[in-house]
Amino acid sequence: MNKTLPIIKDDPWLEPYAPAIEGRHEDAARKIQELTGGKGTLDDFANAYNYYGLHRDKDGWTFREWAPNATDIYLVGVFNDWKECEPYRMKRVADGNWEIHLPKSAMKHGDLFKLHVHWNGGWGERIPAYATRVVQDDTTKIFSAQVWDPEKPYKFKVKKFTPNTAPLLIYECHIGMAEDKEGVGTYEEFRVNILPRIIKDGYNAIQIMAIQEHPYYGSFGYHVSSFYAASSRFGTPDELKHLIDDAHAAGIAVIMDIVHSHAVKNEVEGLGRFDGSYDLYFYGDGRREHPAWDSLCFDYGKNAVLNFLLSNCKFWLEEYKFDGFRFDGVTSMLYYSHGLGQAFGSYDNYYNGGEDTNAITYLTLANVLIHEINPHAITIAEEMSGMPGLARTYDDGGIGFDYRMAMGIPDYWIKTIKEKKDEDWKPTSIFWELTNRRADEKTVSYAESHDQALVGDKTIIFRLIDKEMYWHMMTGDDNGVVARGMALHKMIRMVTASLINGAYLNFMGNEWGHPEWIDFPREGNGWSYKYARRQWSLVDRKDLKYQYLNNWDNDMIHLLGGVHNFQALPIRKLWDKDDDQVLAYMRGNLVFVFNFNPTQSFVDYGILAPEAEYDGVMDSDNARYGGYGNIDESVKHYAEPDPLYAEAKLGWLKLYLPARSMQVLRMCPPKKAAKKTATAKKATATRKTAAKKATAKKATAAKKK
Repeated sequence: MNKTLPIIKDDPWLEPYAPAIEGRHEDAARKIQELTGGKGTLDDFANAYNYYGLHRDKDGWTFREWAPNATDIYLVGVFNDWKECEPYRMKRVADGNWEIHLPKSAMKHGDLFKLHVHWNGGWGERIPAYATRVVQDDTTKIFSAQVWDPEKPYKFKVKKFTPNTAPLLIYECHIGMAEDKEGVGTYEEFRVNILPRIIKDGYNAIQIMAIQEHPYYGSFGYHVSSFYAASSRFGTPDELKHLIDDAHAAGIAVIMDIVHSHAVKNEVEGLGRFDGSYDLYFYGDGRREHPAWDSLCFDYGKNAVLNFLLSNCKFWLEEYKFDGFRFDGVTSMLYYSHGLGQAFGSYDNYYNGGEDTNAITYLTLANVLIHEINPHAITIAEEMSGMPGLARTYDDGGIGFDYRMAMGIPDYWIKTIKEKKDEDWKPTSIFWELTNRRADEKTVSYAESHDQALVGDKTIIFRLIDKEMYWHMMTGDDNGVVARGMALHKMIRMVTASLINGAYLNFMGNEWGHPEWIDFPREGNGWSYKYARRQWSLVDRKDLKYQYLNNWDNDMIHLLGGVHNFQALPIRKLWDKDDDQVLAYMRGNLVFVFNFNPTQSFVDYGILAPEAEYDGVMDSDNARYGGYGNIDESVKHYAEPDPLYAEAKLGWLKLYLPARSMQVLRMCPPKKAAKKTATAKKATATRKTAAKKATAKKATAAKKK
């Protein structure tokens, strides 16, 4: 290449691997040239869904399918009593494609149908690969494609939408388990019942899981069978469009959890052996089956597969107006080993020949395409190996994602809670873990996602409080385990959210400490929906403490979301002292102060900060958040000058720091010296009064015990 790619310029440690990085970039460039013929864009290329599948035209219906190994294909359905007959027999055309043209009377909206695909030595029922509507019979549990051609299709009211990514605050959700009822929630119920909650909470994006059709509900949507069909479990395509339209009207972006890393093994419902061959969409050798996921791996080296997957990205953007995608299982795609059993401790691990160059090319092309279609689209990689350049643009030499998931953060919190005593929580460690990332790539930070809420794992609140949640979450019940858990829950979420460099994510219900785990209906639990739902009634009750955690999260999200480009503001560490377990840092004009000490409260604790007056904004000890009300937020504070730091214009911001609490202050423009002195004296007096009250409370509590 003539020029050094920006990704290498920005990170000199990548220079030894320049040939590999440049080679990947050239692979993508060559593939774009090949697919477009050098005369167009990927947007022009990725239109397979407009050719394949069922389409209504002025003369009737046209249906096409790609099945090179087939010897015969019939459309069967309610329109021909599910029997093979000549009028519904498809014809082979060029390049392994099959085609049929039918009159308008041949089928109608709502008709169920399938394919009978024959090959040498056998045949099978199949659902069309490009089916856009697939339904399951309630009695037989059999899946069929459905003709979807309503007289009055849904028309979007919001024609153009630009997501707010400054900062991006994501509410991760699952339509089916979003309701309080013991059953499957719907798009319409989510639009009416849950979307207003998210709007009120202050999040500006929803990330929806399990949209692509999947045979097994308990797979959480990750074993996809029909890649172009929105899951009918939750309602109709028009109802999903209505939900997205309403979200856009409220200023909320809608991100889809897309699964292109693997596919379900099912042959009747899925693509497993669509035309009788094993290597149509997937590898035909030992790489065909994923060793850990009981699924099939796409052959990204085939142009027809690239067309299928790239067109799939475009379909969801164009047809449903999704604002982007969170790509699932990216680590599994990047390496021949799927990343299993690898440590990824150095750059050598990313450039040792174990990388799947075809998959890397596909991901690069997908990002180029998505941003061609919508320059404001959001792409997120669920990736844990840390491959450099994943969230750099294609032009920079990267793979092109806008964000990568900071998957080490929830692991860090789990490890800390499980393995460390409260006295051993180190602010230096917390700060390092939450800010240790590539400076040139944006991340999605999160304390926990749906992964931590599943059976076999635990949410943060359940790790902290466990069984005490069943007995001591009533207001007025002063239980020590619950008080500790709630205090740390608030602090963990604030320190994680306030140190983002891109986006913050929360899984629905976790913000207010939803109890227990997620367990989808299965034989082992009697096919119960008891744990496959969100119990909003708990947070709505005024006699329970869940409301306090919800208040905290709402105010936190509104605070951070109310600062334009908060995620891009420099992080300035003001103080960290592991002995005291105190951490303080500044972003913009906001100061975040944490006292992780479980027993020691501090009076007049000095933190070096810019000379200025400071207002209290919010603190976790406030009664609104289930705290004890030991901090008076109405008091103004002033960083008192110190001659040693006069040149830097730093002073000592002296605060009362209750044990196991945090507070946010806002820096105000400096005022006259006389007012500064008066403010400082008043603040000192108030802190001492608060400290005395806190001591008295502790003494009273001790007597009760």
